Amino acid sequence: MEELYALVMAGGRGTRFWPVSRRSHPKQCISFAGRAALLEQTVQRLLPLIPIERILVGTGRDMEASVRAVLPDLPQENLLVEPWGRNTAPCIGWGAVEVGRRCQGAVMAVFPSDHVIEKADAFRTAVSDGAKAAKATNSFVTLGITPTRPETGFGYLAVGPEVGTWGSSTFKTVSRFVEKPDPDTAAAFLEGGQHLWNAGMFVFSVDGLRDAFRTHLPRSAEALERISQNPSLLEEEWGNLDATSVDYGIMERSRHILTVPCELGWSDVGTWTAAAAEMPVVPGGRGIARAVVSRDSRSCVVHAPGKVVVLIGLKDVVVVDTPDALLVMDAARAQQVGDVVRTLEDGDLKELT
Repeated sequence: MEELYALVMAGGRGTRFWPVSRRSHPKQCISFAGRAALLEQTVQRLLPLIPIERILVGTGRDMEASVRAVLPDLPQENLLVEPWGRNTAPCIGWGAVEVGRRCQGAVMAVFPSDHVIEKADAFRTAVSDGAKAAKATNSFVTLGITPTRPETGFGYLAVGPEVGTWGSSTFKTVSRFVEKPDPDTAAAFLEGGQHLWNAGMFVFSVDGLRDAFRTHLPRSAEALERISQNPSLLEEEWGNLDATSVDYGIMERSRHILTVPCELGWSDVGTWTAAAAEMPVVPGGRGIARAVVSRDSRSCVVHAPGKVVVLIGLKDVVVVDTPDALLVMDAARAQQVGDVVRTLEDGDLKELT
């Protein structure tokens, strides 16, 4: 499909991966366990389906140098550097303006830059079929991940009846978006089989997105139209775009949402404990270090390249070492690292963030 473009969102800071992830070198530009950086993995997954000339990447000014270093083959004009962060709706809206200028009747797929997908062929099939469905129905298509556990850290999609088949995939309606559930609700979702994880991967026609902005975010639509007419107005108009997520601003308000259930070997690698699955097994758990010596320790996570780490009598502990900071925490509190980063920003240690 020559009119299929991709937008990869690489503007997040990955604060839960502090102290390795920083403003100028965020999570998506970091290599874990000797693998390519997550952003590079994302683009490489797309290349058999979408050539690099039709892949755009959105990022922030602090991260621009790191993103260019990770993606040296990305055309200069395909890197969209936001004036400042305003959530995902402005980024996607701007991306659609750029795609619309290049191709009439374009279809755009949107992806986070920091996820792991093991089944790349199945992923590309879902994206290709999703593009066909989006073009045929003018609906928004989201790739829904079949849950494998009662996860409370993800949003969910409540799935409705089947509406048709495009390519080799069967599509269903999305009856509603569900916020992160409590443990009992998550267990019920898994047992019931009528909910999918919301992975934040979407496919839609550019014209359909423009219509949705006009309906649900009219102020943003007007600003995007002015940017479309005169790209030099981007910085002036950026503050007129609603600082909201595309999920809340558009997807949750739209009646035309389809999903394709997927089994992709997907992980959002959202915390140090999730990243452990990408690290090699070491004594006492998983990690990266010159050596790990363990005595009566288990289920720990270590990231201390070049260091010797000794674990004694520890369980479910995360240790992350960098030249200027050290993180030691209970693995069950991995979601709280972002809160600590905000505390550092508000004090005298902003340079460490």
